[in-house]
Amino acid sequence: MSLYPISNYASKLRPIVTAAAFAPARSRLLWLPAHLSVVVAGTLWLTYAPPSLWLAPLVSLVLGCSFAGLTFLGHEMLHGAIVRHRMLRRIIGWIGFLPFVVSPRLWEAWHNRVHHGHTNQVGIDPDSYPTLAEYEDSLLVRTVTECAIGRGKLRGIFSLAMGFSIQSLHMLLDARRLQLLRPREHAIALVETALGVALWTTLAFGIGAQAFVFAFVLPLLVANAIVMSFILTNHSLSPHTAVNDPLVNSLSVTGPRFVEWLTLGFGFHVEHHLFPAMSGRHGRRVRAALRERYPDRYQSLPWARALRALYRSGRVYETPTTLFDPKTGQRWQTLGPRLTEATFVAPQRAAIAETSTAA
Repeated sequence: MSLYPISNYASKLRPIVTAAAFAPARSRLLWLPAHLSVVVAGTLWLTYAPPSLWLAPLVSLVLGCSFAGLTFLGHEMLHGAIVRHRMLRRIIGWIGFLPFVVSPRLWEAWHNRVHHGHTNQVGIDPDSYPTLAEYEDSLLVRTVTECAIGRGKLRGIFSLAMGFSIQSLHMLLDARRLQLLRPREHAIALVETALGVALWTTLAFGIGAQAFVFAFVLPLLVANAIVMSFILTNHSLSPHTAVNDPLVNSLSVTGPRFVEWLTLGFGFHVEHHLFPAMSGRHGRRVRAALRERYPDRYQSLPWARALRALYRSGRVYETPTTLFDPKTGQRWQTLGPRLTEATFVAPQRAAIAETSTAA
């Protein structure tokens, strides 16, 4: 099976999807005051009328869901799917990513340009897990990979609970070396990040340590887990590809309608990589077109099954289509349509047996 660039699919699908789907989804802006109201109300409650210790974690859970919701909003905003004006996009994007204090300029470079432009390409995509050669050559890569979710390790929960925060910090500090940002843009990104840190630090001193733990620290862990559970399942079970083919290197995940609603359709990820400036509200329409035109290539799994497969498999690529555990030598075949040996090295053993090509 051959690999095709995004343009190949987009040119065929664009006439099928209505023109209205490509217009800015401005009504999504209503999510901003909704989530901010939840965050402010919850923080005030925890500060001035502290609930009992058994109820406070439930408040943190709700706040964490709104933190994640703001992040999904910031993601869609910075792709230009809600408003087109660059400065407004960045202002609202900064607010959306405020729980993780991610600079909108950094995100546009790291995510929009590099990740979307080079998805699962070895040595380029900063969101991709390492090859066996990269794993063996770097102590840092080995350490980070050993903390990743996979191989049935309980410590992999750490990559869910803190993964996005840690990767965001790494991208910020390493942006110059990775040539993500020019010096001036990197300086602005540092200022944008510092403003976010200053805001949360001021809040910590203003409301006290106990309230801050329940109003920010625990919600941040919840938000990390929600966001990372989608980010990791969207690509980390898929092959490394030399050509940026989203029907091979990406996976859409499905869940209950209310989860789809709260995450702004982030699970429609193959669809998103084809049309990143299109709002996730149109994901189902694009999915229907993909299933009709490419039934043998389109990849989708229920979210829970994708997480289970992620937890059970390795995070090192021995070959482009083989996930590997260097500690035990166990191998798992990646997801994806059957690929010819001329395209990829054939995997030695398949172990993600319960996956399928359609939800």
